[in-house]
Amino acid sequence: MTGEDESNLRAELARLQQEHRDLDAAIDALNDAPGRDQIQVQRLKKRKLILRDRISFIEDELTPDIIA
Repeated sequence: MTGEDESNLRAELARLQQEHRDLDAAIDALNDAPGRDQIQVQRLKKRKLILRDRISFIEDELTPDIIA
């Protein structure tokens, strides 16, 4: 992996982590709101899971393989 590739992955990772935190805040706000929209909460949670999978994939890409 080149330095530029790693830099791009780190930038994407930071963006995805921020979006994941933002979704946490949005879900909390919706859950606290009167007359909350459960379908919207479920959609946000699904998006959050997709982000978590992508974050895990990028973290694995950035972690060097160590063969013991």
